[in-house]
Amino acid sequence: MKRLQRIRDLMAGRMDRVVTEALLGQLQATKEGAWLAMAMIGGEVGRTGAHEQMRSIEHLGDEERARLIEELKTALVTPIDPEDLFRLSRSIDDVLDSLRDFVRESHLYRVPDQIRFTPLLDQVIVGIDALENAVRDLASRPSGVTADALEAKKAGGAIRRMYQYEISRIFSGELTADAMKERELVRRLEIVGVAIGEAADAIADGAMKR
Repeated sequence: MKRLQRIRDLMAGRMDRVVTEALLGQLQATKEGAWLAMAMIGGEVGRTGAHEQMRSIEHLGDEERARLIEELKTALVTPIDPEDLFRLSRSIDDVLDSLRDFVRESHLYRVPDQIRFTPLLDQVIVGIDALENAVRDLASRPSGVTADALEAKKAGGAIRRMYQYEISRIFSGELTADAMKERELVRRLEIVGVAIGEAADAIADGAMKR
């Protein structure tokens, strides 16, 4: 029955919505992870509680990624090439994994002042929002995908620039144990920025091939 539905969709000229929904589900879990990290550094959620909650969020993201991969095996039509969809999904997974590491290491390191990471996490959320818009536009407004991807790419670049300033600040002071722990945490967020940029490249490349 599922395959017959896909054949009808193909004949009607519609995109494979199941693949898009799996990507959006993966991005939603990733955004939840970013908001959890934001709540943690703001003191709204304790570090131990955030660490535990992140496990559930990561599991949801993994389920959506597994669903996408399974759907790609039998998809008759996809919004962009399956290879680019796989790249996109893998990069989104890297974003969530790095957010998980940020929360876990915060739980382990107990760095006292984490509120300064707020601007970086703000840009993480901006980047995830832009990727969500790009995925939605694949089927409904393909002409908007490139602009959405560019917004995500800009957010990733902003995170990397903020990381450089943070590293400069850390290294200009005394290199205590706490300073080195802080450096590790800000490095995790820089990796998130790189992964957002890679996700933007994957969806932009796929859109250009259409």
